[in-house]
Amino acid sequence: MVIEWMQFLFGTGFLIFGMSVFVLELIGIFKFKYVLNRMHAAAIGDTFGLGMSLLGLMILSGFKFVTLKMGLVIFFLWMASPVSSHLIARLEVTTNEHIDDFCEQTKIADKEDESCKC
Repeated sequence: MVIEWMQFLFGTGFLIFGMSVFVLELIGIFKFKYVLNRMHAAAIGDTFGLGMSLLGLMILSGFKFVTLKMGLVIFFLWMASPVSSHLIARLEVTTNEHIDDFCEQTKIADKEDESCKC
């Protein structure tokens, strides 16, 4: 009986925490002006919010085959979301002609040249 209540409390706690991360992500998306800042808030919020929400659902469902599936979904999202966000950010940097107005860029070749000056 006590274990079921603990499972319920922890599961709902993670679900509520995940939903609050989604609300903060939504505020960040509308607060920031520049597209890369908004995308960063969305990417971090999605990865962390979905992870916490699915972890809460895993706790609530108990130790079943569905729990393994939800764990694999968390793993896939944690691998795919940062990669897709990085690719979208690289596309914005390469296609935006006025990127220097919003952020400072450094070239990788410049860093290699500076590090090679021995």
